[in-house]
Amino acid sequence: MRVAYLDCFSGMSGDMFLGALVDAGVSRELLEETVTVLGIGARLEISRVNRSGITATKVNVYAHGEKDLPREAGSGLSALGSGEHHGHGHHHEHDHDRGLNEIRGIIGKAAIGDRAKKMAIAIFEALGAAEAKIHDLPIEKVHFHEVGAMDAMVDIVCAAVGAEALGVDEFVCSPLNVGGGTVKCAHGTFPVPAPATLELLKDAPVYSSGLQVELVTPTGAAIVKTLAARFAAFPEMKVEKIGYGAGTRDFPRHANVVRLTVGEAQTALATKVSQETVTVLEANLDDLNPQVFGYVMDRLLEEGALDVFGVPVQMKKSRPGMVLTVMCRPEEAAKLTQLIFTETSTLGVRRRDEWRQTLAREWVTVETEWGEVRLKVASMNGTVTNYSPEYEDCRRIAEEHRVPLKRVMQAAMEHFRLPGSG
Repeated sequence: MRVAYLDCFSGMSGDMFLGALVDAGVSRELLEETVTVLGIGARLEISRVNRSGITATKVNVYAHGEKDLPREAGSGLSALGSGEHHGHGHHHEHDHDRGLNEIRGIIGKAAIGDRAKKMAIAIFEALGAAEAKIHDLPIEKVHFHEVGAMDAMVDIVCAAVGAEALGVDEFVCSPLNVGGGTVKCAHGTFPVPAPATLELLKDAPVYSSGLQVELVTPTGAAIVKTLAARFAAFPEMKVEKIGYGAGTRDFPRHANVVRLTVGEAQTALATKVSQETVTVLEANLDDLNPQVFGYVMDRLLEEGALDVFGVPVQMKKSRPGMVLTVMCRPEEAAKLTQLIFTETSTLGVRRRDEWRQTLAREWVTVETEWGEVRLKVASMNGTVTNYSPEYEDCRRIAEEHRVPLKRVMQAAMEHFRLPGSG
């Protein structure tokens, strides 16, 4: 099975997705012809750009001869049924609002494949449904400003045509970095993600790396919502193609791109291990009371850290110190970083994202002469590779029955029967 994986570590927008498609081998001529057959007076400009050291493909949409602007407040779309406009900030004499029925008609008449038409309409309807809910309107009452609608039609229809041309059986998406800060709309200032974006991202795993800018647009969210079959860590595959699609902005020390990886899923190996992205936080501490260090470790685990540990080190001026290391899910990183700053004396926290592979795990209960003990059992491809008794269960039994802890743990191990051992 051919799989396409979207790495949305810098968010997602329609033009970023188109750039990634072209970079991964979809014909630029195909996308240009798609824009032409739409017949709405738009065109594409496709170029190679550098984003913080990564070479990527940038796709710009020109509507009525004008380039689409950076998306400061969502996708450049606005539901005008509510009187809101937060798009490009200018109107033209030839502008008029477009409703979903008109947009469906334009897409339906375009000389593109039926499957691509259905996909494009489904993406636009997802976007319209989000806007309708935000503004408490029937979906057929949602209208989009001309410039925003043209830009979105190009992004969405080209996304549908390009996704079909990619020839994959499944799109899988990573957690989405939504960014931070605020966006300005007609009804006031809203925190990122913008209201329509957040509505579209229901049930999707999201987080913020702390970058104070909007990284996921409503159009990008609608594309992901419609195309992605599931959200997961990088799937095991034989990689065939890699594409990088650039966003409009160029951030220092942050590659503003979306990465598209295409390959053949290795189904025979897929059950070996599971993979996920984890965030590692580190801080050097040389002036913290050791009692506080233990307290901080407990607090971090209570607040959702996957693992916490300390390593003794010799620091500058020969001072003994500790390196505090915290492993957590990306969406928990900001909260745990704040806890480290609040509870310790550090002035800085380092952060990096890494891949973690884990074996399948389950709890099994065994009966000993003193009571029940849980064992954590790890397996790979259905074969048990490791098992160990739960410390807290064994400690409780040892204290209650006044027997050595090691004897309880040994008994629990002896009572566990490996699958297939009779």
